[in-house]
Amino acid sequence: MELFAVPDLPEIRPDDDLGTLIESRVDLQPTDVLCVASTVVSKAEGRAASLSAFPAGPRAREVAARLERIHGEEKDPRFAQAVLEESTELVMEAPFLLTETRFGHVCVNAGIDRSNVPDEDLLLLPERPAESAARIREAVTAGGVVVTDTCGRPFRHGQRGVALGWDGLPASRDWRGERDRDGRELGVTVESVVDELAAAANLVAGEGAGGTPAVVVRDFDFGDHAGSESLFRDLDEDYVRQALRGWSFDGE
Repeated sequence: MELFAVPDLPEIRPDDDLGTLIESRVDLQPTDVLCVASTVVSKAEGRAASLSAFPAGPRAREVAARLERIHGEEKDPRFAQAVLEESTELVMEAPFLLTETRFGHVCVNAGIDRSNVPDEDLLLLPERPAESAARIREAVTAGGVVVTDTCGRPFRHGQRGVALGWDGLPASRDWRGERDRDGRELGVTVESVVDELAAAANLVAGEGAGGTPAVVVRDFDFGDHAGSESLFRDLDEDYVRQALRGWSFDGE
């Protein structure tokens, strides 16, 4: 498998045809998977916003004041309001805001970015990343598209690439029912392929000022396995989130 960045993409503006801009800069093949950072997807979809668009309500002011007490630094309640409006659930409100987005992704601050936004204060995640991936796929030769982001995960330091939306390939490879090298039947292994491709692409894309927002994955072979579209856990089987609902931060 080979991965390489799409060169020379310009600063993306609202209503730019992101798929066409990528297609014109790289010789894509029908079996390629194109990984595109949510940052540029959001920019093309007009998801940059000013803090003034989120006048803080009572709940946002309460959340921001609590974070100020915990961290000893000023917190803008308008940012808390943006996080609340972009979330369906506030899973944790201290010592940071862990939220569920409208499309099921659990992350810090609803994935709202305050960097790489030259003309506004905030960059919100795409509203429906799976639909974003489908639109890009319509404009490119690649057989699959994954919209990616970076976020942390429990029990580990650092961030890594994850998939937010995808089109043209299954989310997961389902190994259940297949055999291991000793002939034992696999009972639980479901491999999150789109997350693994996003993480691999992030190694090539990089971070910060030198980052490149689109990466081509060539010669990835899904193999002769069952596919699954499941990625985000439902609440009834998400035991970590269930535990967090009964937990409160006592470090104030």
